[in-house]
Amino acid sequence: MTNMTFAVPEDLHFVMKKHAEVRWSEIVRKALWEHAQKIELMDKILSKSRLTEKDALELGRKVNQGIAKRHGLKV
Repeated sequence: MTNMTFAVPEDLHFVMKKHAEVRWSEIVRKALWEHAQKIELMDKILSKSRLTEKDALELGRKVNQGIAKRHGLKV
């Protein structure tokens, strides 16, 4: 197994040190694995998509306009 080093904010480090009974490396390993699985699923879905980046941006603009209109915001 490969070792990795992570930088964490000091306040998080304080909590981690306070709870030394927790297996933090196992929590990080599981979180990374879950995120990697989501990315792999997204890659699989996108590999079959014919939607271009331009199409996706236009669709996003239309969705944003619809949401703004629904909430009475300026478009």
